[in-house]
Amino acid sequence: MYLAYCAACHGRDGKGDGPVAASLKVPPGDLSNLSKSNGGKFPSVKVVNIISGRAGVPAHGSKEMPVWGPVFMNMGRQHESEARLRVANLSIYLQSLQQK
Repeated sequence: MYLAYCAACHGRDGKGDGPVAASLKVPPGDLSNLSKSNGGKFPSVKVVNIISGRAGVPAHGSKEMPVWGPVFMNMGRQHESEARLRVANLSIYLQSLQQK
């Protein structure tokens, strides 16, 4: 899912260097240092809220960075549990990308 939905902007390793990053007005964030920026703890609740659209991030929700929660709801035929699972899986994957 990460490769399909996030890597174009954030890059394969989450460093914000995806193939379309240079063409964006707001550079994509480096997703590999979320733990480092949060005192060494991965901010899973915040990440889930951002991906799902419950937390505001300036680049999210624009034409450049869609909020994925509604997209995942439509993919799951409006089953909220499927959408939550997709968001949770993305969060877990992002946690695996964290720099040590």
